[in-house]
Amino acid sequence: MKTSEKEKIARKNILRKGRSIDGISIKGYDFDKGVDYGEIIKSFSSTGFQASLLDRAIEITNKMIENKAFIYLGYTSNMVSSGLRDIFRYLVKNKKINLVVTTAGGIEEDIIKCMGDFVLGEFNASGSVLRKKGINRIGNVFISNSRYVEFESFFQKLLEELYQEQKKTGKVITASELVWKLGEKIGDERSICYWAWKNKIKIFCPAITDGALGDNIWFFKYKHPDFILDLAEDIKQMNDSVFGLKKSGAILLGSGVVKHQILNANMFRNGLDYAVYINNSQEFDGSDAGALPEEAISWGKITPKAENVKVFGDATILFPLLVAESFAKH
Repeated sequence: MKTSEKEKIARKNILRKGRSIDGISIKGYDFDKGVDYGEIIKSFSSTGFQASLLDRAIEITNKMIENKAFIYLGYTSNMVSSGLRDIFRYLVKNKKINLVVTTAGGIEEDIIKCMGDFVLGEFNASGSVLRKKGINRIGNVFISNSRYVEFESFFQKLLEELYQEQKKTGKVITASELVWKLGEKIGDERSICYWAWKNKIKIFCPAITDGALGDNIWFFKYKHPDFILDLAEDIKQMNDSVFGLKKSGAILLGSGVVKHQILNANMFRNGLDYAVYINNSQEFDGSDAGALPEEAISWGKITPKAENVKVFGDATILFPLLVAESFAKH
């Protein structure tokens, strides 16, 4: 084949005409105009990639608020280990959300932080060295094991009170009532659980027997084998919460049981009207953790017409920006 013929074929394949595209032109923030953080966040809408998805998450969250949706907030325990705990406390204190689902660490570490600070460390710290020093590591957050000793003393006394009440009245306490009791007893305004108790906002913890909470319940059961914690009533209340809602929305930070518990409950009303996911999980292995909103739609956990988005990224960076541009402005 002659060179001219090859060139003609190549040009035809490469330089084919494309259709015109309507939409938002891609452009970023212009720092020649100075530094304006509000405008920087607004510029995410035209930046592309995850920035534009975060902008969409902010937009959907504002619609939840404006349309008075019942808002479910789900977060995993590591987020309470981080400084996001203070943002969750703000949302619960100011009644910005209606119901919370978290894991055991999301409860116990909220209470433990009232007993002493967690400290910034390093991801690459030697595990064996930390173990010798009695320091526990969550990512680059360090916690002295003494905090858990203090928590055990506090929690065992509370369990004894609840047990005596159970023997006296025959009433079995639910896990969510236990969370309120922890908040009431700690009596600390820095605590999420305290404000949940104060404002009567339910915090459901389907994995309450995990972590230090589970360890302490296990220790307590050796002394009192007849102590009972009611999880069945909690799932009834959780699922019942979806009925009669005009609009239902969820903000899901992280994944696992927290994400699924909220999605599964909303399946009984034929799905959420708004859904915002923030996590880094992938769906290639069929996990619910990594599943995109489209999978939840197939189950009836999100309505087909719902406004939804998944943002891939670190919630410690993204969630404060989302709150700043939504809940904090309302």
